[in-house]
Amino acid sequence: MSDTTETTGAPAADAHDALAEKAGQYLTFTLGGEEYGIEVLKVQEIIGMMPVTRVPQTPDYIRGVINLRGKVIPVMELRTRFALASKEDTERTCIIVVDVAGKGDKITVGLLVDDVCEVTEITEEQLEPAPSMGAAVEDAFILGLGKMGRNVVMLLDVDKIFEGCTAALMANAL
Repeated sequence: MSDTTETTGAPAADAHDALAEKAGQYLTFTLGGEEYGIEVLKVQEIIGMMPVTRVPQTPDYIRGVINLRGKVIPVMELRTRFALASKEDTERTCIIVVDVAGKGDKITVGLLVDDVCEVTEITEEQLEPAPSMGAAVEDAFILGLGKMGRNVVMLLDVDKIFEGCTAALMANAL
C-alpha cells in the first residue's frame, strides 16, 4: 500500500519542483490589454520603436529586421504570433531584445510588444501551472500563470515561442 502512495506522490512532487524552478524575476508587458511576462535573464535590453525593414518571404509574424548598433536582428510581432488583432504602433510600442536558444548557440531577436510594464518577482506561491487548452490550441510556450493580486500574468517561454521558427528562418531574416 505504501508503494502505491509513494508512486502516486512522485509526479505531484515533480510538478511542484518544476513550478518552483519557474519562480523568479519577470519583465512584464502588455499585448491586447493582457499582461505577459518573460524571464529577466533572457532580456538584453528594451528599446523604443525604430525603423523596421521588411524581409520578403518571411512569416507574417516576422515584422522584419532592425539595425541595433551595427547588428542586424529579426523582430517578431508578438500580436501576430499570438493571433491577436493588429494595432498601429504607438509611443508606448517597444522592442524587447532577447536571447533565444538556437541550433548550438543563442540568437538575438526582438519582440515587438504594446507596452512594457515592470520587472516583478513572482514567487512559487503565486505560480499556477498552465491550463491545458486542448490539442487545437498552441500553448507550449506558456510556462505557467502568475497570480498578481486580482490579475493573472501569462509567463512565456521565449525559446518555445521561437521553436516554430527554424534557425534557417532567422538566417533568412538576416
